[in-house]
Amino acid sequence: MHRLRVRFRRGVELRYISHLDIMRLWVRALRRARVPLAYSEGFTPHARVSLAAPLSVGVTGEGELMDVIATRPVSPHWFTDSLNRHLPHGMEVLEVYPVPPSAPSLQSQVRFAHYLVELATDKTEQEVQLAISHLLSLAQLPWHHERDTGARHYDLRALIEEITLVEWHRGRCVLAMKLRNDERGSGRPEQVALALGFTEHPRAIQRTRLTLGPAPRTGR
Repeated sequence: MHRLRVRFRRGVELRYISHLDIMRLWVRALRRARVPLAYSEGFTPHARVSLAAPLSVGVTGEGELMDVIATRPVSPHWFTDSLNRHLPHGMEVLEVYPVPPSAPSLQSQVRFAHYLVELATDKTEQEVQLAISHLLSLAQLPWHHERDTGARHYDLRALIEEITLVEWHRGRCVLAMKLRNDERGSGRPEQVALALGFTEHPRAIQRTRLTLGPAPRTGR
């Protein structure tokens, strides 16, 4: 088996596509590009394709990661060229490189997600900076949000690594956020924005990249 790591972008054209539909899109494109996909065993074999971390509906991504398992060696250049011809507008392969087949799963290596968040605001630049400083000074920030299964309670502060004001104009601003995304929890940019006092939902959320780290050890 041969394992390829794919870095790709998902633009505004596909920002409202669900994770399940995105996976179907990839498998369909890989088949049309004649990539020699490996499949799982069992009664319902599935193509061995896995994304690092699902993107929420409405969020774009400029540095998304995916692993593809092939049955034989594949040239990264051929893979990129062939696959891009079969992808819809808004999806583009940016880089492909081999990784050891025995390496830990891509999902287990994700540590942080980096975002650019555009917000409408009537706050001054200084007020935005003060709100960021106050939030980052907190030891804890008990939080909850409603889900289909009920309210989820957690410490939002523990999921925030960095927040930076990168752009401010009257009526709008852009924040850079580095949020935890691992087995302990995943930070949501819209929740962080709400905690900072921005009452309107973000105008745009772009995940710029994912930070990987060593997979957690299991057992002794």
